[in-house]
Amino acid sequence: QVQLVESGGDLVQPGGSLRLSCAASGFTLDNYALLWFRQAPGKEREGVSCISSDRGTTYYADSVKGRFTISRDNTQNTMYLQMASLKPEDTAVYYCAAGVGSSWCFPDPYEYDYWGQGTQVTVSS
Repeated sequence: QVQLVESGGDLVQPGGSLRLSCAASGFTLDNYALLWFRQAPGKEREGVSCISSDRGTTYYADSVKGRFTISRDNTQNTMYLQMASLKPEDTAVYYCAAGVGSSWCFPDPYEYDYWGQGTQVTVSS
């Protein structure tokens, strides 16, 4: 069974850090582009960051540039999102997604084949 499972979401104070993980099962991530996207209540889904399967292409939304870092560990079949200097506006459910490809990655979740169920990140004092 193909599955992506996110973890690491939490309540954190402004200025704090979190690392989200996304573990894949039922398939290997080696040949997949990977995306983190988020959705806050009443807002559209927003592509946060993506990385191509060959690691040659990365993307960060302007709202997170310099604060978030995406990475992948194909040996662990897991992707990560390191988040620093968190702001209240980062509050959202964060999802991971995987799509077959090599040198591409796009911030649109609908370009991807598999999505996880999401993990809640709340930034509040």
